[in-house]
Amino acid sequence: MTPETTAAAASHPVSSADTRPRHHGAGGGRAVWMTVAGIVLLALNLRPALVAVSPLTPAIGREAGLSSPAISLLTSLPLLCFGLLAPVSPRLGRRLGMERALLVAMALVVAGTAIRLLPHMGALFGGTVVIGAGIAIGNVLLPGLIKRDFPHRVGSMMGVYSMTLFAGAAAAAGLTVPLQHLSGLGWRALLACWGALAVLALVVWLPQSRSRHRVSSRAAAEATHPVRGLWRQPLAWHVAAFMGLQSLTYYAAAAWIPTLLKSAGLSQGAAGWMLSFSSLLGIAGSFLAPVLAERRMPAARVTVVSTLLCAAGITGLLVAPAGAPYVWMLLLGLGQGGAISLAMLFIVQRAPDTRHVAQLSSMAQCFGYILAACGPLALGTLHDATGSWTVPLLALLALLAAQGVFGVLAARDRHVRESEPVHP
Repeated sequence: MTPETTAAAASHPVSSADTRPRHHGAGGGRAVWMTVAGIVLLALNLRPALVAVSPLTPAIGREAGLSSPAISLLTSLPLLCFGLLAPVSPRLGRRLGMERALLVAMALVVAGTAIRLLPHMGALFGGTVVIGAGIAIGNVLLPGLIKRDFPHRVGSMMGVYSMTLFAGAAAAAGLTVPLQHLSGLGWRALLACWGALAVLALVVWLPQSRSRHRVSSRAAAEATHPVRGLWRQPLAWHVAAFMGLQSLTYYAAAAWIPTLLKSAGLSQGAAGWMLSFSSLLGIAGSFLAPVLAERRMPAARVTVVSTLLCAAGITGLLVAPAGAPYVWMLLLGLGQGGAISLAMLFIVQRAPDTRHVAQLSSMAQCFGYILAACGPLALGTLHDATGSWTVPLLALLALLAAQGVFGVLAARDRHVRESEPVHP
């Protein structure tokens, strides 16, 4: 066995046989479907508990007397958690095993949801940080789990994963206010309702966490040895830059499009619906893009198409925001959904094994989400400074051009590599 294969085998929390897909034997079919169901439920919980806060910020602000900066901090905290805690996730995955680490992730989401029920503003912010920590673990480790367990169906499984991610966010954005009107619940109880999804995921995923072997002492020791030299590799930075730029444009647009459309003459309800409509189209885009990239056309071409769709939607908002808002949101939703799923797909495709997936995912999401957290603030600052949406939208178009370039570079059929073996 070469030093490289020895290091790759030792990087997993079980024996070297764990590098193969898990599902074999007579019960393999059922095990596969249970794993797929678990992945879907885990992915479904990676956004709603946080996205649901945004539609409720007026009620939260009125009841708690929070200032605009405090509200902005509340909505930006999750992105900062995603970025700052991403580097911790691979180490946790290697120490506990990915299944158990993902169980911990859902437990943190449930715990954070419960903390937010307490009648103190500190509990609201603290619970949000706990939820953000759990989601950060899931963000980083789920792509690696897909790479390991579905090596020959990476494109379709990443499509399912990205589609579910988008669907969870769309459901939280579109259903929270109607649920409030129907139920008459306060905002704390409404936020807790979305935590019920995490409880379901926790229950369904529990058998998966029990199916793994005990973590060996050697594997635990390997947790202190991440993949070396990744932050010095151009290909890794291409993936990270594409991840960061698509996240920035997505979150910046999501934060300000309702305000932009309202200033163009749409009602508040119509402006909010347009964002939900865009998210619904994003579900289709997030599923189709990785499937097309794997089976039908070169990934670079799919990347260019998704970028051009986003650019066309932003251009429409720039030229005539109220002229054909459904068309602009359709283009933007398809493009953004495709870009998000491609960013996740590149993390998996550019890594030669599960260990590298976790490390590349950590790097890309650390850089990407910290950059994304700056997007809404930067766009709002440009609007305040210029008094119009022209300059902010032109800035988004410039960022989309850079996004397309880095996406084409990240789509090249290459792998990131470790600069030296862990065990010389």
